[in-house]
Formats: sequence, structure tokens, C-alpha cells
Amino acid sequence: MPYLLSYTRKPIDNILYDARLACSMHIAVSTDGTRYKALNHNSGILFGKATENADGSLNPKALRKPYILETDGYYEIIALRTAGDGEADPEIDNGIKAIFEDNEEKSGESAYTPVKYTTKDFLIYSEPEVIAPDEYLKAVTKIRSQSVWSSLSETAIKGCDGIEGAIPCCVVKISEELYDRLTKKLTTPYNTGVSFPESITVSSKEELKEYRAVSSYSDGSTALRSVEWNLDGIDFSTPGDYLLSGRLRQEHFEFPIALHRADPCMIRWNGKYLFIATNDADGNHTLYIRESDTLKDIASADERLILDSDTYENIKGLLWAPEFHVIGDRLYIFFACTPGEFFCEESHVMYLKKNGNPLNKKDWSKPKRVVKADGSDICEAGKEITLDMTAFEWEGKWYAVWSERQFLPKDLGAWLYIAELNPEKPWMLAGEPKVLSKPEPGWANNHTFVDEGPFALPTENRLYLTFSSAAVDTSYVVGLLQIEKGKDLLDRKNWRKTEYPILTSRSVPGEYGTGHNAYMTDADGTIWNTYHARPGTEAPRSSGIRRVHFDMDGEPVLDMTEDLDINPIFGIVKTRLIIRR
Repeated sequence: MPYLLSYTRKPIDNILYDARLACSMHIAVSTDGTRYKALNHNSGILFGKATENADGSLNPKALRKPYILETDGYYEIIALRTAGDGEADPEIDNGIKAIFEDNEEKSGESAYTPVKYTTKDFLIYSEPEVIAPDEYLKAVTKIRSQSVWSSLSETAIKGCDGIEGAIPCCVVKISEELYDRLTKKLTTPYNTGVSFPESITVSSKEELKEYRAVSSYSDGSTALRSVEWNLDGIDFSTPGDYLLSGRLRQEHFEFPIALHRADPCMIRWNGKYLFIATNDADGNHTLYIRESDTLKDIASADERLILDSDTYENIKGLLWAPEFHVIGDRLYIFFACTPGEFFCEESHVMYLKKNGNPLNKKDWSKPKRVVKADGSDICEAGKEITLDMTAFEWEGKWYAVWSERQFLPKDLGAWLYIAELNPEKPWMLAGEPKVLSKPEPGWANNHTFVDEGPFALPTENRLYLTFSSAAVDTSYVVGLLQIEKGKDLLDRKNWRKTEYPILTSRSVPGEYGTGHNAYMTDADGTIWNTYHARPGTEAPRSSGIRRVHFDMDGEPVLDMTEDLDINPIFGIVKTRLIIRR
């Protein structure tokens, strides 16, 4: 019988693991109740949700003591809501006194707010519900009276010895099916095999390119892979049978591919690959483009200046987050800039002139500020800013999503907004902006309240939208929103936000503050993620590239490193090649 352990963690510091991250529900699983394996990179999966004041400002929250109670086929999570730092909740709503044990390095009594969540799979949860103290105490008493608690609480603590910072709370028995699902969902998939037809029949070398191998992964997902064949001794002009072998194609990218380059974006345009990013090296005063014939060469391609803060009177410093987008038959760059001060930073668009060369500065139009459908400003310069605008088409309509932050009369943090976009004039919205996301969970308001850097990833039946949250230091993370085909994108309730970030400083060793990503599809149809991270806690923001995998639920996986993507054991493909004329 498998077991599931809920726990929180001891904070490390505000660089590696802040209290706002540590004070969340983490889970670990065990097959025998004595040795536990942490899931999700030993990071939280359920976080405190900020409360909102009348003026729109948010109050950060965290969680302690996440108890689990199984009830009628689902689970209740009974926890204590705290302030963002894990201390007493200043908004006591049906407060309760709680004594924390010595192993939490805390003693004494403080007041906290009991809250309840419900879930069936520990992946999707209900909204938090404030409950009465007596309901909380009743639930905790029931949990502690269960045989699994008395028999496993002591061994669970010992079983956590190998989990960094773990503060055990509760153990429950779970089904084999749930154990299997959680283990697969909250562990980065890894390559477990490859398949290819035992024989194939072609009449030309070109036909051979149509065949692809299928890589299989630990969670049951698969991916199509091109093969680099060894064609020595193969004569396509002569019918016959041959033994053919090849190696799965895998582009290799060292991290970083570009130092001091943040918010990267790539596109394939007219058969070539283009790369652009925020230039941290000069204080964000210039934008450069790289161009290459192949994807692998983009890391070493030369840079060409296409915009600076001196060419136009209204385009000054803080050239931020440039993105390529093809709308109609024209190439655009969306980015943010200011005519002067920081508090006037706004989203702009420029386009490549017909038959223009993207590396030629003069072939790009003068940037236009993005405005509403009636030509009015999206927000009031000097009090609010807009940035990180992205554009995408979904079910025949174009949309823009961007980050907007009010500073005056009170700083509300950065929120995501969405509106329809006019594809004929992409510097104009086609409808009123709607709030899409606020930095409510603890991972989104760590060090600062920010949701920014959105980018769309459409699939056949579902639209994914990743975004970045928290400060642009080591706390920076990537979150995930998704919506089903056929639903109204402008209705925030139709979107589901994953409870935990899908890319963090704990996802890939040596990469800190991962965030502000974008997607690009190469000539083979493979989707790539460009992102920035720091190659050290004090290192500069720098760009990386990694393949996007889709897991057993069809959701994007952004932390599959090259060694997990292709195991060398499965990297070679063999088949019988039959050439017919």
C-alpha cells in the first residue's frame, strides 16, 4: 500500500528558498511508509493565496500544518493560513492558536486562520475556504485518531531525513493509481525507449525524411524524433534491401547561449532563424537580432543592431522584452519602451517593411505605441506602465496579453490583462482589456507582486499560456494558465492556473531565476522554449534554449534536460530499408 506525506520546509534564505516558498504544502510518496521520495523537485504544490483589499492591493499568505483527510472519494486539506512569511496572520478570520513543535524551530502560541481545500488528485484544488476553529480542531483530531497516523507518524519523520528541510505533518494511505499518477506527474519525464518500423519502403532519399522515430518517456508520453541516418553504401537509384542505422537527432545547447541577454524570443522566418532579447549589458538601451540558417548555429551567430534609444525622440531607454510575431504576412516586434522616465514605460510595435531585411535597421518601421480601439491610451502614463505584450491567434481571433502595473496612488503589483487585437493594425486593441491573472499564490508574490512575460502555446484542443512571476532575482518562476477550446478567453473564470510554478530555480541544477520564456517551432516541427536564467545566484540574466515536451496530460514540460530527453542507450535506430523504383 503506497503512502503520501504532506510537509512544509524550513526556509533557507531569501535567495535559495524563501519562507513564502517553504511555507506551502509539499508532498512525498512511499511504497512502504518508511522511505519517502520528495516530488516536484522538493518544491511546494499548494500555496497560500493572497487576499485582496478594497483598493485592489494584495496581502500575501502562506500555509502551515497541511493536514490531509480522506472523505468520500476526495481529500480535504486542512491548513493554517499565515502571513506571507509564515508568521501570524494579521487578518485573523476565525483565528486559532497553534503551538508549533521544536523541529519547526518555533515555539509559543500565535493566531492563524484555518482554511480548507478539496482535491481528488493533489493537482487541482478548490478555492480556499475559511473554516471555524472547531471544524479545524475536529478534523485534526480525526486525522490523529486514524491508525495510519499513530503507526506512521514517527517513521514518517525518520523517512524524511533525506528530504532537505522537511517538516513532516501528515501521512495518508493512497491507491496504487494515485501513487503512479503523482509520481509521473510531479517527476520530470525521462526517456525509456524508442520505436521505429522494422522495415520501410522508399523510392528516394527525400521519402526517407518522412519517417520518424517515436521516443517514449517514463510518464507514458511520447515524442516524434527525426533521425540522422548513416547513408554510406546506400544507392537510392538501385532497387534492393539494405540494413540502415541512424541516430536520433538532438540539438545541443550549452547554457547560457548568450550572457546578459534576458527575455529571449526566437522565430523561423523565410527559412532562417531569428533571435532577439533584452540587452542587460548596456542597461536596456539597444535591441539586436541574430540570424542563422540552422537552429544550432543561433548561439554563435553575429548580432546586428536594429533599434536603440537615440534614433527616435519618443523611444528612449528601457527597451524591454522584444518578441517576434507574424500577423498576416508581416513580421512584427512587440516590445516596451519609454519616452523618458520609468513610469512612462509602455508597449510598442514595429513592423518589417515589405521585402525588408530583418538585420537592416532601416527596414524596420518607426515603433507605434499600442492603444485601445478608440485610439486612447491603455493606461495613464506616469501612474501605470504596460510591458511584455504578446500576441497570438486562437479560433480565428487575435488576442494580446500584457503585464500592467499601477504605481500611483498605490502600487498594486503587476497583473496580466487580455484583450482582442486588431490584426490589420496590431498596435490597436479591438476590445476592452480584461484582468486575466493576479500574483495571488505565494510563488507569484515572492519578493514582489508580479505576473508578467506571457507567451501563448496553442495545441489542437487547448491553449496554454505561460507567464513569469515574482522578482527578477532567484525567486523568478514560470507559471501556467490553460483554457479549453471553445471557451471565452476574456472570461477569467474559464482559465485554470496550475497551483505550482512549472519552472523554478530548483528545476535544473545551476539555473537560477528561470523565467520570461517564449516558444518557437523549427523546420522539423519541434517546439523549443527560449528562456532566461542566471548561471549562478549572483550571475547576470542569460538566455537558454531547451526542447518543449508534452507530458501524459498534454501539458508542457519545460525542465526536460538533454540527458533526460534522449538516453544514449536508446539513441540508435536500426531498420531494414527497401528501395523500390
